[in-house]
Amino acid sequence: MVFAQWTATSALGTAAFAVYSLAMLRSWRTVLPIAGANMALIVTLFRITSDRQEFRQGTVVFVLMYAVLITAGMLVRSRRELIASMDERARAAATEQRLRVEEARLLERERIAREMHDVLAHRISLLAVHAGALEFRPDAPADQREAAGIIRQSAYEAMEDLREVIGVLRDDSPDAAPERPQPTLADVSALVRESRRAGGRITLEENVRDPGRVPARVGRHAYRIVQEGLTNARKHAPGARVRVSLDAGADLDIEIVNALPPGPPAPPPPGSGAGLVGLAERVALLGGTLEHGHTADGRFRLRARLPLGTAHAPGSGGKGDVHGELL
Repeated sequence: MVFAQWTATSALGTAAFAVYSLAMLRSWRTVLPIAGANMALIVTLFRITSDRQEFRQGTVVFVLMYAVLITAGMLVRSRRELIASMDERARAAATEQRLRVEEARLLERERIAREMHDVLAHRISLLAVHAGALEFRPDAPADQREAAGIIRQSAYEAMEDLREVIGVLRDDSPDAAPERPQPTLADVSALVRESRRAGGRITLEENVRDPGRVPARVGRHAYRIVQEGLTNARKHAPGARVRVSLDAGADLDIEIVNALPPGPPAPPPPGSGAGLVGLAERVALLGGTLEHGHTADGRFRLRARLPLGTAHAPGSGGKGDVHGELL
């Protein structure tokens, strides 16, 4: 009898640990049948080694203990699964964001390439026209006509090479509309007026004496920066006041500042930050700097500095400095 009681007590401790471990590692469909069989075995041992009163009390305690152990094990298992699921979702979200940023960067590079195609094609075609006019000018010396012919032919060949290298980025579908002339710095005021008509409260501060003297490629990128800044403000702080500042000195300084909406920050819309990634590509192309983030007084500021002189061009400087936080 003493040996049977010792066996029952030892079996109870071992079974309790086994059931708890099983509940942490397996689903309830596996745990419940095994726990039931284990419980029946222990109850049988209790019945053999105890009188009726002890058997009843021991059985109640044993069943309650098993229920607590199984519940605790399943809770631990559920918590581990939840943590693993959250980790997996976080990794998936990080991967998705990285892919979204890469896609935005590639799309912006393609858009810049299309703009370059439009501008270069226009300039090279003008070069070919003027060279052709000089080539067939009756009073031009023969050597000049020959040189003009070489220039005209080289211009046509350059056009073909340009179409082959960059023109593949165009949409060649039959329904694609022809590209309009690319907007420049002089079109920023029209962009602001359009945003005001849409309900935006925008203040434009221009300190640019002659927008036409700003290099065309700088003006195109400046327009896109202002456009993205207004879009960013409209998306994340609808109805907030926005200040757009343009200052042309040795460099072109662009600043778009908007107040943040009151209350806790809302979840960012899908694709947030992709536009700023595109701006980073444009600024790096010019060798400029780009900053964006929250200010100490509770506003969001987008600031860009674009070199106006050739000494600051990317080919002779660097890739530019881009830093900040994505909304």
